[in-house]
Parts: sequence; C-alpha cells; structure tokens
Amino acid sequence: MKYTLLLLFIFLTSFKPPETSIYICGSTGAKKYHFKETCRGLSSCNHGTVKTSIKQAKGLGLTLCGWED
Repeated sequence: MKYTLLLLFIFLTSFKPPETSIYICGSTGAKKYHFKETCRGLSSCNHGTVKTSIKQAKGLGLTLCGWED
C-alpha cells in the first residue's frame, strides 16, 4: 500500500500539462493573444500571425482578445 501511494504521489507531482499554443499578430504594437488563428480579432493583422506559448505572450504584457472570452 505504501509503495502504491508513493508511486501515485511521484506520478502526480511530475506531471506537467502541455504548454498551450496561442497566436499573436507579428506587429510590434500587438496587445492581444488569441487561441484560434482564425479569431476575428486577428483579421486586421497585416504582419502575419505568430504561434507562440501563452507564457511568452503574457511575458510580453499581452492579454486575451475580447472575442475569445
């Protein structure tokens, strides 16, 4: 029983969920990130979209697009 609990504890503490990929406009003035590349908030982006991690986007000070929430 002790070994089962120990293995369960090790498994649960070592599990890391996959990083969520998001999309941002390639412009230097971008302020929002998007979960879908087809989000209507990206429709006015003329610099192309960039796929990145949510951690990096938040590190740049970007917030979630209003069309996404």
